[in-house]
Amino acid sequence: MRVLIVDDEPAARARLRRLLAAQPDVAELLEAPDAPAALALVQTLAAPPDLALLDIEMPGGNGVQLAAALRERGVRSVIFSTAHAEHALQAFELAALDYLLKPYTPERLAAALARVRERLAQPPAPVGEWWVGGERVKLADVPWISAADNYIELHLPPRSLLERATLADALARPGWAARFLRVHRSHAVNPAHVQRIERLASGEALLTLAGGEVLRVSRGYRDVLDAFTP
Repeated sequence: MRVLIVDDEPAARARLRRLLAAQPDVAELLEAPDAPAALALVQTLAAPPDLALLDIEMPGGNGVQLAAALRERGVRSVIFSTAHAEHALQAFELAALDYLLKPYTPERLAAALARVRERLAQPPAPVGEWWVGGERVKLADVPWISAADNYIELHLPPRSLLERATLADALARPGWAARFLRVHRSHAVNPAHVQRIERLASGEALLTLAGGEVLRVSRGYRDVLDAFTP
């Protein structure tokens, strides 16, 4: 297991190094004092780390923002290690595997690492699929996606899944741009799920999906209607 430690406190990084060095399957330890240094380091690697252990409050961008950026760069597992309990909900919305509140025990870290091993035992999602939290989702089954503040919402009626990303970033991912067409600044649709198009006099349009949802196509995106063949 290759582990990236990101914490602006040298003592905290040193303690994590000692604890992780006692784990027989930790083959490599990388570290950075802040978010910009961590991103620069990951850019130089031939393959992303298996796990990132992140502090929350750091100079140059907090750990929550860094986790989203690292995930875009292929880091599959994130654990937060912080003295700030108030970020726990946001961390788990980001699908962090665990949240270690300082000071924590070696046993608590070992339990968190056990969850990482379970995640790493899962095969990478093949082309056309995506891990959202611990669930592997087939993009073909997702009728539409929408922006929700700093997240995207994958709509799988009657439920939906949240992931930390902007709509633009999501649509730039390999495989996503070919699957979803943006029809509004706040949402994109999977054309395979469109059953009916109603063009409006205003230059907008309404798309009716197989599940009954109705999505608006704004005038700025009306040229994409030619791509729909319901």
